[in-house]
Amino acid sequence: MPSNAEVADFVRGTFRSVWALELLILLRQNEQRKLTVAEMVAALRGSELVVAQSLDSLVAAGLVVVDEDGMAQYAPASNPAGALVEATESFYARSPNAVRRMIVAAASSGLSAFADAFRLRKD
Repeated sequence: MPSNAEVADFVRGTFRSVWALELLILLRQNEQRKLTVAEMVAALRGSELVVAQSLDSLVAAGLVVVDEDGMAQYAPASNPAGALVEATESFYARSPNAVRRMIVAAASSGLSAFADAFRLRKD
């Protein structure tokens, strides 16, 4: 079982949005079958763009596979990755706000660094 620190690092490093986490959980709960984009959009009550961006990040993380027809299925690349997903889902069920804050904070730090690059400095 992954430690709390490992789960926190996984959340911060893997999910660019809460949508991506929600999509991963949906796919994991339906891991015996492939889902169409329309099914994912309907289940998440999101847009095709949100689903597409989330799928791209989950595929890049080695957690999901998408076939040539665009159907997605949960498929972690390794057992440790699967254990992290399971622990993350459990943590999210217990403390959804804490997980959401981690995701937002990780995304915000990248935006802050980008914004800081344009700050005028007095030398």
